[in-house]
Amino acid sequence: MEKTTILIIEDNDDIRESTAEILELANYNVLQADNGKIGFEIATKHFPDLILCDIMMPEMDGYSVLYMLSKNPQTAVIPFIFLTAKAERIDMRKGMEMGADDYLTKPFDDVELLNAIEIRLNKKGKQESFYSQSIEKLSSLIVTSGMPALQKMIEERKVRNVKKRQVIYYEGDDVNGVYLILTGKIKTIKLSTDGRELLTGMYGSDNYFGIAAFLSQEPYAETAEAVEDSTVCLLPKEMVEELLNKHPDVARQFIQILSNDLLEKEEQLLQLAYHSVRKRLAEALIRLLRQENRSDELNLKVSRDNLAAMAGIATETVSRILSDFKEEEIIERKGSKIIILDEFRLQNMKN
Repeated sequence: MEKTTILIIEDNDDIRESTAEILELANYNVLQADNGKIGFEIATKHFPDLILCDIMMPEMDGYSVLYMLSKNPQTAVIPFIFLTAKAERIDMRKGMEMGADDYLTKPFDDVELLNAIEIRLNKKGKQESFYSQSIEKLSSLIVTSGMPALQKMIEERKVRNVKKRQVIYYEGDDVNGVYLILTGKIKTIKLSTDGRELLTGMYGSDNYFGIAAFLSQEPYAETAEAVEDSTVCLLPKEMVEELLNKHPDVARQFIQILSNDLLEKEEQLLQLAYHSVRKRLAEALIRLLRQENRSDELNLKVSRDNLAAMAGIATETVSRILSDFKEEEIIERKGSKIIILDEFRLQNMKN
């Protein structure tokens, strides 16, 4: 059986060699590079199964290595773990938002190192099941000539694991592609001038987001943030453009998704303008219920802050109205769950 190959990119000789020794004793094949430029060259030549990379290095830093590897479909799927002596949160966030899979803060021990590698290699092995589930559901929507090309694009992309509250992109960022959610939930939000958050969209498994900015060729108009631990797949801008130009059926599907999103946002604006806070919260609950796509179990797990952002009201107002709905036996609450008892009364809430 062929050994798993791990590339270590680290300019500190002692750390690089001691890490290599640990990995070789654990029966891994190890490649080494003492700067980012050499590491990038080795990665594109040998395509290792996993990369451990320092951040601060000569020639090319770790961020640059990750960025360059993400541009090549063959190297973009390689699990990437940063090694750094800097434990500041801003550095960790930057690395994860660029697509890194994990972080190890130096000094780390043998167990930490081997556990991190094992977890990432196992997750890589599960990607195929994520892809197959997603593609199977997508095939019910797209059954024409563009499907094989879309399937190939998704299979070649790296699954990105995002933690709850982690930002995927910020309002004003340049568009880098279209995102597909494999598992979890992502919300899009806009901030008002006084700092209030307005939730403009909630997306679940097998949903795309970022399409509007991609098609308009404008920067993202909203911030995208994970509501819960999620896995997403980025379809790069250039690849999607080529796919849409070649396959009108896929382009029509994207336009249909965008149209549905726009119609939902128009309805949300009308509700904010003309409906009472009580009716707006009822409609927000109904929208979430539809997104859950359940008929047997009407349970919603959503924070008060997200409900407030979706309905455009204060968090304190959400708490008061939910209490009213509970007294009226329209809903029930169990911990963080909201259980819908009377969907009809929610849908027909008076203004």
